[in-house]
This record gives sequence, C-alpha cells and structure tokens, in this order.
Amino acid sequence: MSDKDIDQAPAAEDVAVEDPKPVEEDATEATPAAPKRGGASIAWLSFVVAILALSIAGYVAWQGHRAAQDTATEDRVARLERRVTEATGSLGTLDARIEEVGQRDPGINAALDAVRREFDERLRALDALPARLSTLEGSVASLAGVSEGARDAWVVAEAEYYMQIANAQLQLANNPHLAALALRMADERIVQLANPRLTDVRRALSDELAALDVMEKPDIEGATLTLASLARVVESLPLASEAFADDEADEGVDPELSGAGRAWASVKNAMSGLVKVTPRDEAKLVALTPDAEYFLRSNLALQLQSARLALLRGEQAIFQQSMDDTTALLHDYFDLGSAQVAATLQTIAEVRNHVFAVAVPDISESLRLLRQFRTLSENEQ
Repeated sequence: MSDKDIDQAPAAEDVAVEDPKPVEEDATEATPAAPKRGGASIAWLSFVVAILALSIAGYVAWQGHRAAQDTATEDRVARLERRVTEATGSLGTLDARIEEVGQRDPGINAALDAVRREFDERLRALDALPARLSTLEGSVASLAGVSEGARDAWVVAEAEYYMQIANAQLQLANNPHLAALALRMADERIVQLANPRLTDVRRALSDELAALDVMEKPDIEGATLTLASLARVVESLPLASEAFADDEADEGVDPELSGAGRAWASVKNAMSGLVKVTPRDEAKLVALTPDAEYFLRSNLALQLQSARLALLRGEQAIFQQSMDDTTALLHDYFDLGSAQVAATLQTIAEVRNHVFAVAVPDISESLRLLRQFRTLSENEQ
C-alpha cells in the first residue's frame, strides 16, 4: 500500500462513522409529524358534526313553523266553514220568509209579473229610441234647407205682430211702456233682415219710439193705490141722513119755554110726527136701516174697486162709468158738507181727469209701411 492510499483511508472511515448521525436526527425530526395529522382529523369531524347539528335544528324549526301554519290554516278553514254554515242558515231562513210572504199575499207574484212586463216594454222603447232619434235628426237636417225667402217672410210676420201689439197697448190699454217694448222688439226683427228697402220702416219706428219717450205717462200705479185707499175709507164717511137727524134734534123743544109751554110744544111735535110727508128731493135724508146702510157702503166700495180694475186693464169706458156711479152715490146719500166727503169727491175728480186725459201719439205709420213692403214682396214672387 502506498502512502497515498494510507492518507485516504482515514477519510473513508470518517465518512463511514459520521453517516449514522444524520439518520438518527431525521428519525428524531419525523416523529412529531404524526400528532399534526390527528388534530386536523378532529377539526374536520367537529365541523361535520356542527353542520349536522345545524341541519337538524333547521329541520326541526321548519317543521315547527310548518305545523304552526297548518294550525292557522285549519283555524281559518274552520272559521270559513262556520261562516258558510251561518250564511246557508240565513239563506234558508230568507227562503222560508219569502215563501211565507208569497203564501200570505198571492197578489205579489202578479204585481211582480206586471212590473217585469212594464220593464220589458220600456226596454223595447229604449231599443227603438236610436231609430227615432235618427228620424228626428233627419227632419232637423231637412229644416236647414228652408229657403231664405221663407225665413224672411217669417221675420216680417213677427215684426208685424209686435207692431200690432204696440198699437193695441197704447190705444186700448193706455200702456206706453209695453207699447215701446213691442216696438223695440219689432225693430230687432227688421234689423235681422238687413234689407235696405226697410229703411223707411226703421225710420218710422225710430220716430214713434221717440214720441213715446217724450209722452207724458199717467201714473197708473199711483191712481190704483188711491182708489184702493178710498175703498177702505168708505166705512167712515158720514151719511146725509145722520146730519139731517142731528138738525131735527136741534129743532126740538125750546129749553127756554116755561113748563106749560114746553108740554104744549112736546104734544105738538108728537102729533105732527104721526103723519109726515117727505119731498122727493129729501128722500135721501130719511134715516137708513142698518142693512140698507151696509149695502150702500158695500156698493160704493165695489164701484171704486171696479174703477181700479178697469184702470189696470186700460178699459176707459168702464172706468168712467164706475167713477160716475161713485160720484152719484156720494151726492145722493152722503153728507156733502162733511170735509171727508168733499175730500173724497175732489180725489175722485183728480184721478178721473189725469189718468186718461193724456194725448197718445200715433204709432201706426211703421205698421202701415211694413204691410206695404210685405204686399210688394208677395207680388214680386
């Protein structure tokens, strides 16, 4: 063996001796790895158990909730069944009452049948209504085709009618207010025609309206109120017979005579009163009975009311006749020397002289011109 081989030999022994130590260290370090794998297994097992426990708890809770819902549903169903039962009972009771009523009054069925028939008839009438409306619409549409000449003739007739009313109100009723209103309405109708040939008619209408405006209008309302007041004071007017009786009482026995003279005067008056001749012109001085006095005053009040009514109607002849009769009664049976009777006669004269004494204008010119225009238009056609 050479020296080099000797020097390398110890190195091999060192290597052979030092190799077992690392093996022992690896064995020592590998031993703790077994406990780490066992802990992980326990953790996974615990996790699985927890999941199972939660699942079981959830299932139990769900079952409980479902049982509660089932219980509530059963309660609701039970209540609904009770309500249905009660409703069925009520319907049965109602049917029984209806049958009882039908048995008590058999005429109800007949009345119901009549109502049904009437209802059916009205339904049929409503069904026919659209057709009737269509017919009416067709008629109205045909009216739209009326000629312009017919429309103008209608408007002219209206204007002529209003003019006639105006003349009647002024001449017969002495009412210028209504006469002016009627003339204005006639003028409106003529304006609608827009015909230059009616210019003269409109000019005449304007003149007549101006004449009515400046006309002195009688106070009809005031006169009627005055007559009504006179009719109320008739009861207080003194009669002529009452004044004559007072005069005879004053001409009785003279109180200055002596006893014998007064006795003779009393006997003389009594004997002269047995037979008494009344002249015709003094007949009104005879004392009236209560019934005659009542009818006299009632007749006088009726004459005043008749004059008042005639004044409102514009009946001049009846008004004048009533005033004449009233004045005659006052002169024949009432005390003309009384201030009340004198005032009554003066009031009657004032009303009589001022109501129908107003001169009325002539408003017939426009009517004459319009009729002339209508005649010419008809001849042209």
